[in-house]
Amino acid sequence: MLQAFRQHLDADLDFLKDSRLLLAISGGLDSVVLAHLCHKLDLKVSFAHCNFNLRGAESDADEEFVLALSEDLELEIFIESFETEVYAEEEGISIQMAARELRYNWFSELAEQLNFDYILTAHHVDDNLETFLINLTRGTGLEGLTGIPEVSDKIVRPLLPFSRETLEKYAISEHMKWREDSSNASTKYLRNKLRHDIIPILKQMNPQLLQNFKTTISNLQDSQDLIEDAVLEVQKKVVEVADNQIKLNIKKIKKLSNPKAYLYQLLKDFNFTAWHDVVHLLDAQSGKQVFSSTHRLLKDRDFLLLSEIDSASQENPISILIEDREVKTLVGHLFFDQVDAISETSKNTIYADADQVKYPLTLRKWQEGDVFYPLGMNGKKKLSKYFKDEKLSLIEKEHIWILFSGEEVVWVIGKRADDRFKVTENTTNILKIELR
Repeated sequence: MLQAFRQHLDADLDFLKDSRLLLAISGGLDSVVLAHLCHKLDLKVSFAHCNFNLRGAESDADEEFVLALSEDLELEIFIESFETEVYAEEEGISIQMAARELRYNWFSELAEQLNFDYILTAHHVDDNLETFLINLTRGTGLEGLTGIPEVSDKIVRPLLPFSRETLEKYAISEHMKWREDSSNASTKYLRNKLRHDIIPILKQMNPQLLQNFKTTISNLQDSQDLIEDAVLEVQKKVVEVADNQIKLNIKKIKKLSNPKAYLYQLLKDFNFTAWHDVVHLLDAQSGKQVFSSTHRLLKDRDFLLLSEIDSASQENPISILIEDREVKTLVGHLFFDQVDAISETSKNTIYADADQVKYPLTLRKWQEGDVFYPLGMNGKKKLSKYFKDEKLSLIEKEHIWILFSGEEVVWVIGKRADDRFKVTENTTNILKIELR
């Protein structure tokens, strides 16, 4: 086992040899074996142990065990105690999910604060098979069947090629001691049911199950690589990015061999689940939209517009007093200065006749029915018509803010000033308004 582990590091994880490593140690068989292997190979390892306070005295005994192990191996150890049940209730998640979040958040904080290069966990091939079967039973895309990654950012799983049986034989041969988690014996959790009831039957049916599984995972990962290459080429053709907004060209998507599959691949990282509704947007009326927990997909004529969900459209109006010289807004900082003359204007800088401006000014989102007198034009125009003429998308229109003097528009922020407040030869006081 030691020789196989050394060869695996040499071939695939050589970068670990010169790195500072934080090893997640539970006291169970897997993490204890990993700890001994790393110690025998003189890797720069420190321990991190989580006490989730879920099993009373048993949890405390686990903590005492890993403390003793760290002393035996003369390795640094960090221990954190969590109120896991309280956290789960506050966040509205399961105990298992709460423990996972608490564990990985703490590992990441430790690694960042103390300059550890990588975090080691003791997942092995049996864990990988269980995860595969869980995803299979729940329904998943190809990425859910490609298994646990051996390296994911700072998380590294050096035991992933090895079986639990191999680890146990090695531990027994080396006279190691470890802790058994009593909760692992319960089959009320899906993972444990698979571990104790289903996978043993599969192994009886095929003794080469784990080896064949590793081959299957490798093949699926190769297929996933091909898909990602294909999606990248399609993305270059159908996706445009501008002003924090992603635009997907509907006509080009509909010409693809499988629009549904490509939409899934293009949008899978944005937390959408209602994929039937996403596909229906291709033929929906403009204005139709689908939401995920973090993003919105909006049909706007020839494009699907992807944007993050924010509270910008719900913000209250901002009142600006005559003495205000800098005002922080969602679109940037507005600066108000009295100047002697007009210099260069831009879409983010206007000049107004200060004597025509009535305070307090009001900054708010535009609303249907708003009108203004575009600078340089005769007569008034509805903002909705102005936006249409400017070919603004629905999302761009949602992010337009208007500066008002009383009921009159002074400036469509970042777009156009109102002619009624322009500086003329009769102006004696000039107000410069700038968006930065």
